[in-house]
Amino acid sequence: MVRYLAVLRLFWSTAIAAEMEYRLNFVLAALSSLGGFLGSLFGLFLFYQTGYTFSGWSWNEALVVLGIFTLLQGFSATFLVPNLSRIVRHVQEGTLDFLLLKPLSSQFWLSTRMISPWGFPDLAFGVILVIYAGWKLGLSPWRYVGGIFPLLLALMSLYSLWFMLGATSIWFVKIYNTTEVLRGLIEAGRYPIVAYPAAYRIFFTFVVPVAFLTTVPAEAILGRGDWLWYLGSGSLAIALFLGSIGLWRFALRFYTSASS
Repeated sequence: MVRYLAVLRLFWSTAIAAEMEYRLNFVLAALSSLGGFLGSLFGLFLFYQTGYTFSGWSWNEALVVLGIFTLLQGFSATFLVPNLSRIVRHVQEGTLDFLLLKPLSSQFWLSTRMISPWGFPDLAFGVILVIYAGWKLGLSPWRYVGGIFPLLLALMSLYSLWFMLGATSIWFVKIYNTTEVLRGLIEAGRYPIVAYPAAYRIFFTFVVPVAFLTTVPAEAILGRGDWLWYLGSGSLAIALFLGSIGLWRFALRFYTSASS
């Protein structure tokens, strides 16, 4: 564990140093994130401007969901996209061979080698929005503590979904369209799950688990979650994570390397 933490520190320090050579890009990324954030707020505002509310969700409670969605978006931009999008390139160029020979887990290497500061603004906007909405609702600090574990489970589930898609590049090589479909489906998480018709709720709960990514952590922060949802969130996160490990090991059986 100590060795992996040391490697992780080395990975991230060199990655941030390399990325910050182009500081203007960070400013542009921050402005782009701000524009997307304001657009999300405006989209939610359109629902509530006439007094309409999602069933059981006030304006400030819906802001908590949007804040968590923005935080997950920042997590993806910071940790997932810069790493998992490189799996395709490693397969295409044959450089995956060198990673498999290293005395580290190849999944760990591929998942943590890069970190992008361009996702930091979304992380900050998400945290600020959740804290602001909680302040307007009069939530105690312990409510935020109660939402940490469900949020970590949501991050684990999101990572596992991304990595499983990345693992399919062993067979399909170009998976850009698939990742865009996943990204588009996860966009549904910017609103509480009750905002959708019953059929869509089933789809976004049991097929693409959007409800477990944003609504369940939000309900935990608001103090009205059900233990069955927490149990489902934990079971889903563990199942997806183990599934990502199993799928990657299975996919490597079909990797023929650059020299064969």
